[in-house]
Amino acid sequence: MGLSKHLVLIGLPGSGKSTVGALVAQGLGVELIDIDREIERAEKRSIAEIFQVRGEPWFRTVEARETGRALSTPSPAVIVPGGGWAAQAGNVDSARGRAITVYLEIPPETAVLRAAPGTRPLLGGSDPLARMRALYAQREPAYRQADHRIAVGELPATEIALHVVELARQSLSE
Repeated sequence: MGLSKHLVLIGLPGSGKSTVGALVAQGLGVELIDIDREIERAEKRSIAEIFQVRGEPWFRTVEARETGRALSTPSPAVIVPGGGWAAQAGNVDSARGRAITVYLEIPPETAVLRAAPGTRPLLGGSDPLARMRALYAQREPAYRQADHRIAVGELPATEIALHVVELARQSLSE
């Protein structure tokens, strides 16, 4: 069973959005659109390099545009924007009606251990945990706007993906 509308995964860096998204797309038989990978491919630079050269405001504008483009595609897909996409004004609302949004909720202490070191420009500096806690405090209200929430904690990606697939199937039958 595929999707009748898009599925968007949101959450902190390290919550498993990309890994879980790939498994969910496979399980539902739909395309995965990883927004960070799309931007990196178009820019021919890593996200960290893009932040350094172009800055976060520029990145957020491109991220919103690319996610909007993905949400406009006719074939439903699993869409994985970056961790900050949901916290930008209007982005979660822009997905309403076109997508099922799922918040992969993870404590900042776990997320910082799972986030790939050196690849997350907003976690740089001497205290990445303090930075992750600050991101969590800033973004949590936006994440809670999602249609569904899954507390991922220490669950393996395969188990989280099964939960997301089940949520998607339940949403389709409602």
